[in-house]
Amino acid sequence: MTPVSIRRGFADLPHGQMHYRHAGEGNPGRALLILHASPGSSRQQVRTIEDFAGERRVYAPDTPGNGDSPALFDREPTMPELATAMLGFLDAMGLDRVDVYGSHTGASIAAELAILAPERIGALVLDGVSLMEGEQLDEVLSTYAFPFEPDLDGAYLLRMFMFCRDQYLFFPWYKRTREGRRENGLGSAQDLHAWMLEVMKASTTYQRNYHASFKWRADTRLPLVTVPTLVTAAVNDPLRAVSETLCAAMPTGTFCELPRLDAPDFRAARHAAITGFTA
Repeated sequence: MTPVSIRRGFADLPHGQMHYRHAGEGNPGRALLILHASPGSSRQQVRTIEDFAGERRVYAPDTPGNGDSPALFDREPTMPELATAMLGFLDAMGLDRVDVYGSHTGASIAAELAILAPERIGALVLDGVSLMEGEQLDEVLSTYAFPFEPDLDGAYLLRMFMFCRDQYLFFPWYKRTREGRRENGLGSAQDLHAWMLEVMKASTTYQRNYHASFKWRADTRLPLVTVPTLVTAAVNDPLRAVSETLCAAMPTGTFCELPRLDAPDFRAARHAAITGFTA
């Protein structure tokens, strides 16, 4: 198999430059926009880019306030505001109509983009959507994501490392108990290193998108999506059950359960599901 060449660039937008990864130039078919989960950047979607770049153009920006993309504001954005920034990215790239794949926080942004500009979206894929309310929402807002302010003894680096590492092992990451244990192993040292580097780039802004996603009312917003939508979730994704429930309330939604995130056939199954749906 020919290795996929993933290139990088910056798009000029009103709030500043948006960093992105792209591949598959020259391929026929509708381009695919990939929106990553929190925390991190488009670096965490490199394997997804590789899986689709052989058949279509793929664009994966760092959402504002993550990776190498500056934040929209000095305050927490809303999901519609982040979607507006993504619409600006499509304009900057000259992309009239795309399919969109969004993961977790990226799924929230992708859904709002489809509400904002349905004529620009051919098909929508939401990988893991959530709805948090009441005490659960209060808990995650106060505990889950916070800025890692640099300090002179480097302690913030250790806290950041544990924050990234424990997301592999527990949900939520701070519930380090048998009850909170996730059913998948620790990722490779190389993946963990790359992930932490991306979080480090935006160590004092990444949490804003997290908080906006936690507050997002998926139950009232998803029914407003009018474009064909595939909702996916791996069988061991903590958002699997709520994703299926929320999908049922969508007039255009279809749910597809994927294999375990660490299963050898996960990428092939995801590719087949998305390709079959968007076709």
